[in-house]
Amino acid sequence: MTGCGSSKNVPYFKNIDSISLAASRGLYDAHIMPKDELTITVLTVDPKASLPFNLAVQPAIGGSGQISTGGGSLQGYLVDNDGFINFPIIGKIHVAGLTKTECEDLIKSKVQPYLAKSENPIVTVTMASYRITVLGEVNSPRVVPVSGEKMSILEALAQAGDLSIYGRRDNVLLLREDATGQKHQYRINLNDANLINSPYYYLQQNDVIYVQPNNVKAGNSGIGSSTTIWFSFISIATSIASLLVNVLRK
Repeated sequence: MTGCGSSKNVPYFKNIDSISLAASRGLYDAHIMPKDELTITVLTVDPKASLPFNLAVQPAIGGSGQISTGGGSLQGYLVDNDGFINFPIIGKIHVAGLTKTECEDLIKSKVQPYLAKSENPIVTVTMASYRITVLGEVNSPRVVPVSGEKMSILEALAQAGDLSIYGRRDNVLLLREDATGQKHQYRINLNDANLINSPYYYLQQNDVIYVQPNNVKAGNSGIGSSTTIWFSFISIATSIASLLVNVLRK
């Protein structure tokens, strides 16, 4: 009976045929958070016009004494704890909470007054990869790098080898930090397909997923070495008692 009851909790999205996924329509955009690293490029028809707005990596002297220019790569902008970056010429710009497209539009509006009217700058913002941590009752607990600015909870669990048979599908813990540094906890039910419509389907920077063990695994964890010794002692005592009974009967 226990086996039959447990098997009902294993499948994901058991009710997917009975709900609407219309609320999940739309493409997900990651939002910029404090401690994110951004690469920002400003391009104009006249390269000299945009040059002051592009921070190139400073030359460095290598081990052989040769000067390395960094291959023309651009320097990253670290978003500070208050959500600002310090942009050349412009100064501080608040970018936390913006999507990549919103950040590009904002920087373009800040740069435009410094350029000729004929110049229509193209601003490109790229977010550096961030990390998701998956631990608990999964087959391969790990820190998962996210390089595409988007990862669903299913993708993160797949990267960790999926849940073990002992993992609770109906009570997965998600720890999330907001833009102010405040930590929040959410409980996720992988058996319920409404997860696809929820704001927790796609993960954010530095999310932590913890898969809780089910009752079977939790119960087995209580069987320590002392319990095993007692079971062995009882087994031996029972065997001796049975042997004595057989001998006395003869």
